[in-house]
Amino acid sequence: MSAAPLAMSPDLVFRSAARTHVGTRRTVNEDRVLDRTDKGLWAIADGMGGHQAGDIAASTVIDAMSAIEHGPSGYTYLGDIVAAVEQANATIFTGRAAEGAGPSGSTVVALIAHEGHYACLWAGDSRAYLFRDGALAPITRDHSLVQQLVDCGDVPESRRRQHPNAHIITRAVGVDAQVELDRQFAAIASGDIFLLCSDGLTACLDDAEMARALAGGDLDAAADHLLQAALSRQALDNVSLIVVRADRRG
Repeated sequence: MSAAPLAMSPDLVFRSAARTHVGTRRTVNEDRVLDRTDKGLWAIADGMGGHQAGDIAASTVIDAMSAIEHGPSGYTYLGDIVAAVEQANATIFTGRAAEGAGPSGSTVVALIAHEGHYACLWAGDSRAYLFRDGALAPITRDHSLVQQLVDCGDVPESRRRQHPNAHIITRAVGVDAQVELDRQFAAIASGDIFLLCSDGLTACLDDAEMARALAGGDLDAAADHLLQAALSRQALDNVSLIVVRADRRG
């Protein structure tokens, strides 16, 4: 677990716990995790592409964000992080094209805390959730074929995890010359718990199971429980997650 009072959020203190695992079938972990409580910045990138291209793409995204220092304002900080992801997109896209290799890329979901508010950025099907007052609610909405089918009413929500094309995403960093990041903003309340995760977790656990794991409030216990639950179900993909809690200072 990491814990540090944040100067950029003077009334709140944040603590976090992060886990990543190759899963039960893969031989390479193409997920990358950024757990920077000291910067008010947490992110997960889930790489895709053969011959280690996925882990390189995910590393490119996370390294670009990790290099950003907190600016003079929340808007500056957010803008710098967006610019870093856009630069990572250009690096991945042009690099793979120059090599004549097939497409590679990475999903990304990032949480930024500043002055009692959060910003969430994402592309792909890595997700962010907010657990507040005993209820778990999604912050992100997947960029995926299955999400489109659910939105159209062609696939019921209850069957999305079993759909044969559940792995097909419609947006990612590095796949196209430009990347579009969706964004969500809101205030943070004391006691809020955020969950960021790759699809290796959500392919194995539903929202109700994740909510029960977070209900105890112990971040390390919750993170361990979520990971072990996914592995006990023979997680086919890499599994990564970050649990972040905000509490009133003092």
